[in-house]
Amino acid sequence: MRPDGAAVRLLGVRIDPVDRQGLLDRVAAAIAARASITVAYANVHVLNVAQGAPDLQAFLAAADLVYCDGVGVVYGARLTGQHLPERMTGADWIWDFAARAEGNWRVFWVGGEPGVTAAAAAALQARHPGLGIDTDHGFHTDIAPLLARINAFAPDVVLVGMGTPTQERWIARWRGAIDAPVVWALGATHDFVSGRVSRGPASLHQNQEWLARLWVDPRRLWRRYLLGNTAFIVRVARQRLTRPSGGA
Repeated sequence: MRPDGAAVRLLGVRIDPVDRQGLLDRVAAAIAARASITVAYANVHVLNVAQGAPDLQAFLAAADLVYCDGVGVVYGARLTGQHLPERMTGADWIWDFAARAEGNWRVFWVGGEPGVTAAAAAALQARHPGLGIDTDHGFHTDIAPLLARINAFAPDVVLVGMGTPTQERWIARWRGAIDAPVVWALGATHDFVSGRVSRGPASLHQNQEWLARLWVDPRRLWRRYLLGNTAFIVRVARQRLTRPSGGA
């Protein structure tokens, strides 16, 4: 069940208007009730990829909670006459999540190259030593042993960071085999928390995460952000013209 409130529909994707506190409260409620939920996010890249990926669209439509993870999506909603309270990127909310989980929730984090997610978990535990967390990398070809490890750990939350659309397809394929109340896609958060990748100047990533990431890795990301952002603006403008209210 999705949260209460007027959901936003942007480029055909429903986005729930939750703030950071509401996001964590929703996760906490699912864990307390032992209810199975899937959490996903929407940023400009996700919405762009979804335009040509019906399976990603279906995944987002079926997710129990889709939150805003990009200031461009906040602006896109505003342009179409809708409202999202804030953008919540994983590298920011993960610290609040760790504080909430410490001594309360067991967390399994899967994704990234070997050792990277483990380093990210160690960084979280350095600040929150009571956090129960285990990890594994995201490049397994034989999934059965990984699923067995996850379930043996008895997690309350499974974090999956493999990039879009790989992580969403992975969750769609294996969610039924994961014995945890919450499975949550969170992108490349492990790279930033581990220190493997810089977030760029704070003056940029606090308000323009995409520009900070482009600053750090222009060769790999210029197409995603320069071409992708332009395509997103055109699509949002088209939505505004065809459906000015942008209603969900």
